[in-house]
Amino acid sequence: MGQTAVYRTDVSWKGGHWGHIVMGNGPEMAFSAPPDAQGHAGVLTPEDAFVAAANSCIMMMFIWATERFRLKLLSYDCRAEGTKLIELDRTEIFTHLRFWPVIRIAAGDEDGAVVRARTERALQSARKYSLVANSVKSEIIIEPQIDIVS
Repeated sequence: MGQTAVYRTDVSWKGGHWGHIVMGNGPEMAFSAPPDAQGHAGVLTPEDAFVAAANSCIMMMFIWATERFRLKLLSYDCRAEGTKLIELDRTEIFTHLRFWPVIRIAAGDEDGAVVRARTERALQSARKYSLVANSVKSEIIIEPQIDIVS
């Protein structure tokens, strides 16, 4: 039988289209709906949090995978976008999440092609083991730029 872990957040309404969230790990902040949904600019939105959760989870799993595959990670930066479909009846769904990681790996004494192949496998493992990516209905698309540095 598998293990379980519980993660908690608390939200409270602050009037109008404002809320406050306290995350179980400590951070807290104001949030709102996005401006196009009668919310406010410049604060966390549920949509931002959704995309950020997937982006940060894939990154953390990639770091885990680079350690497992004995890769020397120099840098990782990733832009992510979620595309939301708004149906005629106003129901909404994210149809896909697209990630553009820019990854720099040191080759050291190894052949660059071998290091690139291991890096691609590490990225596949990150996608496979990402809790958040595995928990959403949206299609996950990863289009990496991998730079192997001699």
